[in-house]
Amino acid sequence: MPLSIITNTFAGNPLDRDSERRGDEAFLAEKLADPESLAVALWNGKPLVEDILGEDGKPTGVQIAYLRADMAQDLAGGSEKLLYMGLWKDIAVFAVDIEGAADPAEGPLQGLGRFEELRGAAASMPPADAGILATAKSMFEWRRRHRWCSACGQKTEVSDGGWKRVCPSCEAEHFPRTDPVAIMLAIHDGKCLLGRQAMWPQGMFSALAGFIEPGETIEEACARELQEEAGLKATAVRYHSSQPWPWPSSLMMGLIAEVDSDEAAPDQTELEEVRWFTREEALQLIRGELDGLFAPPPLAIAHQLIKAWAEEA
Repeated sequence: MPLSIITNTFAGNPLDRDSERRGDEAFLAEKLADPESLAVALWNGKPLVEDILGEDGKPTGVQIAYLRADMAQDLAGGSEKLLYMGLWKDIAVFAVDIEGAADPAEGPLQGLGRFEELRGAAASMPPADAGILATAKSMFEWRRRHRWCSACGQKTEVSDGGWKRVCPSCEAEHFPRTDPVAIMLAIHDGKCLLGRQAMWPQGMFSALAGFIEPGETIEEACARELQEEAGLKATAVRYHSSQPWPWPSSLMMGLIAEVDSDEAAPDQTELEEVRWFTREEALQLIRGELDGLFAPPPLAIAHQLIKAWAEEA
């Protein structure tokens, strides 16, 4: 049952994470050998997917192409590349991280699916699949970036089904990190503010955002980013929803922020341009009806923030 009426793409992982048994090596070994257990495969961060076919036999989207867990174990060659993701009812689900230049779909996984970029594939896959894959991708990105102990510099080893790394030298334990990001739609007098970065596709406008700093609340980060990037003062902030964003491991916290004026100016460091949009213009923007301008796609929380505000009565 959803905890919120708003579920963004990559949220809603349906698996029972079964965290209390991650450290039970006998249990994990049993489940890896169980022919009923399943695994998702990621190659250089791309998930293995297959087409969803409609009644006419034509593709209507994509879904996870599951492997048997024992096959994933063989591909992994050890625990370093495996992740115990949890349970789907009574079925154990693992993930395997495959690296290298050679496409496994043209080798050992030939005929079992194809690898696609998650950002593109997520738009046409079931929400539950997107949530599962976002979890796996974030975890593998963390493990790739934290192979060495930050306390003593020695190489760490995987533990707890892949959810922890332990240093055999100093015994320090390292856990996955999530980077919190405040993303906000600034509003004033019936208009919302959107900005664009120079590196974005020409014509794309989005909500402002920034990482939350140590010792800072979500609301304080929102106010700081609005002041730094657009010279605006926040007067009230309300929460909308959140979204896991696995590039590499952020948690986007979506906010609607009222500001005290419409005298916005881009800082020319983060933003090259800012622009105010009325509700009707914001609706046209997300529909792609404003000539030369467009919003982020529906899978992005920025799109949902704009849409939620624009559709308010």
